[in-house]
Amino acid sequence: METNDLIHYYNKFKYGEDSFHYLMANKVREILLISTFYDAFIFEQDGRLSEQIYGEYRQLNLSTAPIITSVPTGEEALRLLETKKFDLVISMLHIGKTTAFELAKKIKEFDPKLPILLLLNIQSDLSLLKNYSGMLQYFDNIFLWKGDAKIFLAMVKSIEDMRNLEYDTKHGLVRVILLVEDSIPYYSAFLPLLYEEIVKQTQLLIREELNDINKRLRMRARPKVILAHNYEKAMEIYENYTEYIIAVISDISYERNNELDPAAGIKLISKVKENIYDIPSILMSSDSGNRQKAEEINAAFLDKYSKHLLRDLRQFMLKNIGFGDFVFYDKEGNEIDRASTLFDFEEKLKDIPDDSILYHSRRNHFSAWLMARGETQIARRIRLLTVQDFKSTADMRRHLENTLHEIRKNRTKGKIVNFHPSSLYESDEIIRLTEGSLGGKGRGLAFLNSLLVSMDFTRRFADVHICLPSTQIIGTNEFDDFIRRNRISERISDKLSDQEIDEIFCKGKLSKELTDHLTIMLEHIAYPLAVRSSGLLEDSFSQPFAGIYRTYMLPNNHPDILVRLNQLSEAIKLVFASVFIKSSRTYIENLNHQIEEEKMAVIIQQVVGSQFGDFYYPHLSGIAQSHNFYPIANLTNEDGIASIVVGLGKSVIEGGKHFRFCPKYPKVEFLQPKSLLNDSQKELFGINMTHQDFKLILGEESTIDKINIKVAEKDGSLKHAASVWDNENSRFISGLTNSGPRAITFENIIKFNFFPLSEIITDLLDIGEKAFGMPVEIEFAVNLSKNRQKSIVPTFYILQIRPLAVSTEDIDLSNEVFNPENLLIYTEKSMGNGIISGIQDIVFVDPEKFDKLKTIEIRNEIEQMNLKMKHANREYLLIGQGRWGSQDRFLGVPVRYVNISNAKVIVEMGIEGFTVDPSQGTHFFHNIIAMQIGYFTIPFNSKRDFINWDWLKQQPIIEQTDYLVHVKCKNSFLIKMDGKHGIAAVKTTKK
Repeated sequence: METNDLIHYYNKFKYGEDSFHYLMANKVREILLISTFYDAFIFEQDGRLSEQIYGEYRQLNLSTAPIITSVPTGEEALRLLETKKFDLVISMLHIGKTTAFELAKKIKEFDPKLPILLLLNIQSDLSLLKNYSGMLQYFDNIFLWKGDAKIFLAMVKSIEDMRNLEYDTKHGLVRVILLVEDSIPYYSAFLPLLYEEIVKQTQLLIREELNDINKRLRMRARPKVILAHNYEKAMEIYENYTEYIIAVISDISYERNNELDPAAGIKLISKVKENIYDIPSILMSSDSGNRQKAEEINAAFLDKYSKHLLRDLRQFMLKNIGFGDFVFYDKEGNEIDRASTLFDFEEKLKDIPDDSILYHSRRNHFSAWLMARGETQIARRIRLLTVQDFKSTADMRRHLENTLHEIRKNRTKGKIVNFHPSSLYESDEIIRLTEGSLGGKGRGLAFLNSLLVSMDFTRRFADVHICLPSTQIIGTNEFDDFIRRNRISERISDKLSDQEIDEIFCKGKLSKELTDHLTIMLEHIAYPLAVRSSGLLEDSFSQPFAGIYRTYMLPNNHPDILVRLNQLSEAIKLVFASVFIKSSRTYIENLNHQIEEEKMAVIIQQVVGSQFGDFYYPHLSGIAQSHNFYPIANLTNEDGIASIVVGLGKSVIEGGKHFRFCPKYPKVEFLQPKSLLNDSQKELFGINMTHQDFKLILGEESTIDKINIKVAEKDGSLKHAASVWDNENSRFISGLTNSGPRAITFENIIKFNFFPLSEIITDLLDIGEKAFGMPVEIEFAVNLSKNRQKSIVPTFYILQIRPLAVSTEDIDLSNEVFNPENLLIYTEKSMGNGIISGIQDIVFVDPEKFDKLKTIEIRNEIEQMNLKMKHANREYLLIGQGRWGSQDRFLGVPVRYVNISNAKVIVEMGIEGFTVDPSQGTHFFHNIIAMQIGYFTIPFNSKRDFINWDWLKQQPIIEQTDYLVHVKCKNSFLIKMDGKHGIAAVKTTKK
């Protein structure tokens, strides 16, 4: 994918669509008002002009209310126009020596494009206009003020609407109400009413929107009112903007072909009614005899002499144009229910009688209501349908329900939406449970989700869905409020143990808003939940915090919802607490941050998977990186790497046994088949669904069990992951139909492409790297379940994306010749880039004392040694056997970053019968590279890579424990690391 394509998609999800950002571009910002001092005083003091203007703009949350500059005479106005730019001129009729007509002519000669409006404030002034008929052409329009300052908003908006009409309709599908009226008093009354209803409708839609971007879009995309005074202008507007017009409101008698035509409105509406979309139309006349003519062409009629003219016009807008609530009527026209939002409408549609559906369908009320909400394309689709297009009323009801669901889904797809129960059932959106920042993980997920939805990424792969699991985020404001409300800062200190800190947090209370939202959420969902951290500092470019904070997996299946609420609340509190526990504090301090800088958001996600026996887990999960630090054969760093397992990804991120492959070249074997048989996954992790009562304070694993592969085979989860070893032919046979030793090879997926895993990962890594501007890592899970009848297809779920720190310092050791006698360490399997000097201390696990059954004890000794080095402010080089950071204690020493935080280089060495691969993909590995710690691997019996044990054992011993040796060299050694070629060397000064 090209970077330009990403820019297009970025703009698309940032602004909704590219063009929406530019709607209403030509706004009226500066108004020149020419009026006598008296008129200006009356406008401001009686009509409260400024307050009205600003008030209307505040209602729409618009920040650019126009500035009004008043001058008392035409001469003053002309002088001011020479020095200042205005967007609109409004002139009263009586303005001194220079008449308003002479002034308008001079202004048009000075700036022909500057709109000028004439405002009359006395009814009798209308008769004076006849004396200046030849001068009226210099005014863009004439209005009559009867004391209501809302006329000013209507005047401003009418100019803006005409200015922006062409662009906003063509690019933003903005709707249009065409008003055809030549009577100044009538259109001066109609326009404020129309805009008032439009403002109300826009406010209603803004409240209904769950996404803030959509709310801003609603402000810009409100319907426009276009005013025409004669037949030709009305037809021009109609013909040019037919597909955007949602209503035509017309007088009956006005000019046609430069002559007064008493049937001009009838002719206009007759043309409008030829449209297949049956645009709502209304004819107005002071002659009640025209009612029958209106009814003959299926148009509504209003009597201009009616005492309730404006009320009747408002009712027409509400009932026929679809503004306001949707009112359900029975076949007799009696109200039976009403809906104010799309969700209400969708819910009430399920129970509305058939007669009501038929009543509204025959009158196009459904399509009008949707049209008024901006759903132009869908509304037009519905309007073309008739009752006869459906086999039954039930089919029509079903079609409407599906249409409404489609609308709601499209509105919020790829967006961050505010909490609403209806959103819990939607995919491709993230729900904000409380306000505040989303945190590092949350930001990454929201970004990727928006991008993939904008790209319609899932369509690239047939019969496969690609998305995030259902995701809700608790913003950081809740964390701040929790700390303050429960006086946490006053109650904790560095002297408290992690358990004591956890107990303080668990006794705290979450906000009522969050508790209410969680309760509603749990009433609607029953699937297992993952409660993840999302700190402000987490998953940034230089400090990923991978595995530093906590994640809890909840079965969420207790019959008592209060128990489930307490379990979920406790998980949230313990994630909050993880900011303050010892390992987190150490990590934050090593990054030169203060603990007060960190704030915690919390992600609540649906756990991907299915239930197998007593356990819940995905068919496969894993981690993929766009940069491979240890490429093999002909692969390069840029080809990337993926590590996958059956079950929860805990096995990968904690360094357990897993299957590795290159997504770009999935058929390249990392291990020979015989070796893979011995090194394949033997256990997996899953949520124990029988544990309904548990204590999360005891640890993250209180709900998770290890499951033997034999049990998983019996439960039916290995169909596409396992193979059988054919000893006679020294090869694997995909599937489990044959007898023989089992191994997790994922052959059916990786080699035979049952599921396009490699292609999906390759594309996602490519998109992620371009979007972040650097290598990335993704965590994912896959559910292979398929059921065509229930529209269930195999699904790839993205759980997380984060940047991968790769140094770009230019160090090239590929052509450098080293003298082995001057080296302590040399390896061509290293990670890290740059030069390190000034280190004299080395801590190593004594090879003669290493015991893979004692790795817990070794870790404890390393932790104590690291504390001593930290207090002495001394960095050191650490050497040990097996895989550093693996939480499988039989694969290596299960240290966490906090246990080796002062080490500047760590070395993994293989020993006989104990060969392990480098631990890339683990949280430990991620933090090591982020902290720019050198990471070297010395394979057992390598002919190139080595540690000079003879020299090392000659160095003076500072301390020796049961398993460790700490030596301090006389002189510091020089460490060189070539990240591009994976070469590293530690140079020493010989005695």
